[in-house]
Amino acid sequence: MTDNRVPPPFVGDERTMLNNWLDWHRGTLAVKCAGLSEEQLRERSTPPSSMSLLGLVRHMAHVERVWFRRILAGEDVPLLYGKDVNRDADFDDLESASAEEAFATWQAEIERARAVSARVPLDAVGKRQRHGQDCSHRWILVHMIEEYARHNGHADLLRERIDGATGE
Repeated sequence: MTDNRVPPPFVGDERTMLNNWLDWHRGTLAVKCAGLSEEQLRERSTPPSSMSLLGLVRHMAHVERVWFRRILAGEDVPLLYGKDVNRDADFDDLESASAEEAFATWQAEIERARAVSARVPLDAVGKRQRHGQDCSHRWILVHMIEEYARHNGHADLLRERIDGATGE
């Protein structure tokens, strides 16, 4: 697996730490997917789960969009992949999904998320609520680190099942 991640610094201010840890985990998902064919990226875990590496990439594109663009910035952008109809569409509807398109969408959402995040103080409250609750920018960043870390654990297992590759 190709690994171009830059480790987070051991010392830095809060924003630097949060941004670097989030980027580390974004990069970790990319590393887990590196060098695989489209067919391998579609390979599901064990039934009844529909999880796959391609599904994880699509899911994280959706998560980036929802938390940064919809909730933090208040943008009126649609949900990705038909998730308004099927809550698990990002994982389930892979038959005609393009890996190239999914990775491009994910990277575009990451870039938009970075732009939104860069212009908002950590104490700022999102312009939309989530489940009836206000969310601070700081909370969103911590949640995104947690979301990636959890799913990167899934990605570790999926990648090892596909070709035996392991690593941090």
